[in-house]
Amino acid sequence: MNDSHPGSEPAPLPRGCEAADPVADPVAHPVGDPLADPVADAQRDIADVPAIEVITTAAVHLMSAAAVKCGLAEDAASGHHLDLDEARKLITALAGLVTAAAPEVGRYHAAPLRDGLAALQRAFREASVVQDPPGQGPGERWTGRVDQRATPPQSRTLS
Repeated sequence: MNDSHPGSEPAPLPRGCEAADPVADPVAHPVGDPLADPVADAQRDIADVPAIEVITTAAVHLMSAAAVKCGLAEDAASGHHLDLDEARKLITALAGLVTAAAPEVGRYHAAPLRDGLAALQRAFREASVVQDPPGQGPGERWTGRVDQRATPPQSRTLS
């Protein structure tokens, strides 16, 4: 509405100055333009990312969150972030992802994910006041039993 004339309608825009619809007219709002369709931009961005990167990124996010919930954050002495119920859920989800994705991502990518998962499972066990029975800790349904301490690689002797 025009404030100078109460009750009057705004004057139409001159020909060629009409506002462009970002969905109907993608040329009017190219990629990177804040008025462009953000969903289409996100789809283009995701399409360029390899599946292995998406999987490992998701695993790292789960690992980071589980580490914080296990009390492994900087203020671990205060136990402020310790939440073993949440940590159990995150570690179990991570174990499922790592186990299911291992054949797809290959040994090179799966090995560090498995190592990180096992370290989190041991940290969870150490932080727990009440111990889970062997083989029933978080994620052990998918990974099998995780020992309390890391097992060093066995030395091989050549015959």
